[in-house]
Amino acid sequence: MNKPSAPAVASAAETAVDADPVSARIRARILAAGQRFHANDNIADFIEAGELDALLAEVETRMQGVLESLVIDTAGDHNTQETAHRVAKMFLTEVFRGRYAAPPAVTEFPNVERLNELMIVGPITVRSTCSHHLCPILGRLWIGLMPNEHSNLIGLSKYNRLADWVMSRPQIQEEAITQLADLLMGKVSPDGLAVVFEADHFCMHWRGVKDTATKMVNSVMRGSFLKDAALRREFLALIDLKR
Repeated sequence: MNKPSAPAVASAAETAVDADPVSARIRARILAAGQRFHANDNIADFIEAGELDALLAEVETRMQGVLESLVIDTAGDHNTQETAHRVAKMFLTEVFRGRYAAPPAVTEFPNVERLNELMIVGPITVRSTCSHHLCPILGRLWIGLMPNEHSNLIGLSKYNRLADWVMSRPQIQEEAITQLADLLMGKVSPDGLAVVFEADHFCMHWRGVKDTATKMVNSVMRGSFLKDAALRREFLALIDLKR
């Protein structure tokens, strides 16, 4: 005997999402402002109070549809009954949080002592997501700074917070490191900035070539780090990627 098929009538949640999706309202504001909304862009300025909860509900509904299209029994399988909600919450409040949250508050202090020696922060643990396959990118990065008397100094933990804000979006490594460098140049205004990013890409570990040994390392050099080869060598020697 064939089992009865699921009702064809759309749920109330699906109907509400289709009638007036909050994602469409947010997208319309972005387009009206002439801005882009690439995977690695922050769109917090275009999200109004209460809309993030509505967006989470919309993503949950869409994710439920994905699970159904994958022929996963979310009604009978106790392991997946709440999966759509968990995944939606994870995307919006954790792994993609850098798209929807305002930048972290960063107190800037004047360089009263006129520090002008090399400063290095790191390794900072990095967790991001490949925008091609939505697979994890896990790695570490180092930041080198050459402040001047006009530079702003920020607390040590703020480098971690800013890095996490930029990386918590669907990214490609080459663009992520440039975004972070641009952000730090604007915050600190140093004579020079260096950022080195080393990461494992799980789109290579889990699929495709399935190579778990390959890492990607890239760097961005600005100002004195770009012009002064000795300073660049000193920075790279001190971070020592092999450690």
